[in-house]
Amino acid sequence: MKEILQYLFNHQTLSKSEAKAILLEISQGKFNDSEVISFISVFLMRTITLEEVIGFREALLRVAKPIDLGTKDLVDIVGTGGDGKNTFNISTLASFVVAGTGQQVAKHGNYAASSISGSSNVLEELGYQFKDNSEDLKADLEKGNICFLHAPLFHPALKTVAPLRKQLGLKTFFNMLGPLVNPVQPNFMMIGVAHLEIARVYQYLLQKENKEFMLVNALDGYDEISLTADAKIFDKNGEKIVSAEDLKFKNYLPETIYGGNTKKEAAQIFISILEGNGTEAQNAVVLANAALALENTRKYGDYENCLSMAKESLESGKALKSVQLLVNS
Repeated sequence: MKEILQYLFNHQTLSKSEAKAILLEISQGKFNDSEVISFISVFLMRTITLEEVIGFREALLRVAKPIDLGTKDLVDIVGTGGDGKNTFNISTLASFVVAGTGQQVAKHGNYAASSISGSSNVLEELGYQFKDNSEDLKADLEKGNICFLHAPLFHPALKTVAPLRKQLGLKTFFNMLGPLVNPVQPNFMMIGVAHLEIARVYQYLLQKENKEFMLVNALDGYDEISLTADAKIFDKNGEKIVSAEDLKFKNYLPETIYGGNTKKEAAQIFISILEGNGTEAQNAVVLANAALALENTRKYGDYENCLSMAKESLESGKALKSVQLLVNS
């Protein structure tokens, strides 16, 4: 590792094969904590290259625990995290709203590394027991149209570095990799990114695959549609800027989508929204993200129809039922 670090400290970058080999070795526990932290820190000081992203991704997928749900007609709604905004769990809530419409979801998530509560934190707080095999995940999918894949159970490298990421408390390149390495590899992905340069890397990579993807970035730095500012949306057909008005909502202040100060508070906000007690801003943000995820499948018509489906899921309690079926399974 010393040679690798010296090479990187001299402002060099890794080839795809080098990145892949190093991450495979990290997943095998070949380096000590100080070496791994030093390696991770390099990418806090410069932008990761496309070759490095592809190599790291290939390494994670190569050693990932295989999962077969019998279908890839699935949606994942996920953000890179690390935007420093501490919103409530918008993408996870949107996932349950989508599940409530009947569209199946394979949600890939993890504990928060740099915020109060990630998707794994909030579901664990609600009593969900993580599953790590195809049979149990498939059963969850059939019952509530959603299954949840806690990333460290499927990715040895993520499990190895999890304590180190928590110690750092900063966004690392693993935040960027997370949305790309769902072991199910669903056909439909809506990925929130906090920075436009990362969105362009994702776009270039995903355009080479036969999948429908949507990348969203709020122009004030959120890794999701926040309705606090205009957002840029990328897909395989190009890119566009959308306003809150375009999405049939109005703009909201950042404090209206704050996620709380503790994991318990985050879970309370989560359930309150699903039980029909969300504020106007909370409901709007969840519905906008859910509707765009549905539209991205190209199966349910235009955005307005998808928004109508999302509203019905939330307001009828179907989204809440999906949570209850998952947690109580």
